[in-house]
Amino acid sequence: MPVRLTISTAVAAILMSAITAAQAASRPSADPATVQLGHDIFKQLIEINTTGSVGSTTIAAEAMAQRLRAGGFAAIDLNLLGPNPRKGNLVVRYRGKPGSPLRPILIIGHLDVVEARREDWTTDPFQFVEKDGYYYGRGTQDMKVDDAAMVTVFIRMRKEHYVPNRDIILALTADEEGGDSNGVDWLLKNHRDLIDAEYVINPDGGAVSTDAGKPVSINIEAAEKLYADYEVVAVSPGGHSSLPTPDNPIYRVTRALGALEQHAFPFELNVVTRAYYSEMAKIEAPPRAADIRAMLATPPDPGALARLTAIANDNAKLHTTCVPTMQSAGHAVNALPQRAEVNINCRILPGHSQEEVRLELVHLFNDPALTVRYRSDAGEIFDHGSDKAAMSPPPLRADLMQALKDIGAKLWPGAPVVATMENGASDSIYTMLANIPSYGVCGMANDRDNIRWHGKDERITAASFRDGLEFDYELLRALTGAKN
Repeated sequence: MPVRLTISTAVAAILMSAITAAQAASRPSADPATVQLGHDIFKQLIEINTTGSVGSTTIAAEAMAQRLRAGGFAAIDLNLLGPNPRKGNLVVRYRGKPGSPLRPILIIGHLDVVEARREDWTTDPFQFVEKDGYYYGRGTQDMKVDDAAMVTVFIRMRKEHYVPNRDIILALTADEEGGDSNGVDWLLKNHRDLIDAEYVINPDGGAVSTDAGKPVSINIEAAEKLYADYEVVAVSPGGHSSLPTPDNPIYRVTRALGALEQHAFPFELNVVTRAYYSEMAKIEAPPRAADIRAMLATPPDPGALARLTAIANDNAKLHTTCVPTMQSAGHAVNALPQRAEVNINCRILPGHSQEEVRLELVHLFNDPALTVRYRSDAGEIFDHGSDKAAMSPPPLRADLMQALKDIGAKLWPGAPVVATMENGASDSIYTMLANIPSYGVCGMANDRDNIRWHGKDERITAASFRDGLEFDYELLRALTGAKN
């Protein structure tokens, strides 16, 4: 019996190895020259600092324009423009079949990245570091990886003399991560003719989710949460530190943060998140699948809901979330503080407004000595937030869904295409408000426990980048349907 078990195990291993090799052989991949070009563009973008504090999206936009000119794009189809010298945007038009009645597809991708301090990272965040099969650097997940891939694919298609059945527009923009010069908003207000389109593909949303490299799902973003920042301030006359008083602003702000830490915004499902969890219940491991089904029940099972809420990604899909992100207080080590301030960052479920959440925070803190005011993306402070709730999701396009299924079957066999809600917010808010249906679609695979957007040691595997290059290429060809 032990001998038969050993032989059986060996045979199974050989069969599994053969199946894996056959699957790998059947997967499409870009040619080595395209992969190398993508790698070089990716490295170039990572090593251009585009943070809001000291960086420049203009330098990155100029670098990409130069790449595209070298790849055969005419000057007339490359527009580099913006509201000031540091916040440039690049709009690229890939010309389709002359006389086509079809309106363009717009792809949006932001060039700016969040701040990153060298002392916080194990690598230099503004150096493209290749280590242990990963690419490290600020923007390797969010979202220079997608910018580099799209520029590479545009050059590849031009080299192949591909003629799409409509124009494809790529807008690489500024200030998605914050600031007063959001590129998508600015272009829509000042140069809408350059980016007007039938619909938008935004690689800043959606994802290919994996566990230990194994595909789980191909997610298309059909909805997203509403972004909001709030300034919470306490003040007092201050005084000598030897005479402490109960109205110390730091105490007041600390009590407010303690209340926020213990507070749970209501559990809610919408049409997108209910559909998402219904699909995920079919493919998750049995314990998690059981919790999802119990959470979807009427009424939801409290234990299952608590277990799911303990997982950050699920908590963000099931609740509005608010978290302190920055804090400052005091003016001298030997004086009572005269002011304490904290920024509360919220991601609000569809159907609720910035002002509604501001009022909930006021009620939660229950301290008339605290002020809670809305902070705009440009840093302006207002007594009230907007009463406008997040946009309703657009209908899912049949051609886009079919393309995702077909390409997914080649690159990530067995992973279903699932509509989901983005936990954060993106530039799709501007295109949706401009009545251009927008969809989050990204072909860069990441393990669900390796989400490092905005965080330390941001990274992506080299294999994910190669697959993402092929995904973008296949997607654009599938959606622009020309037979060449």
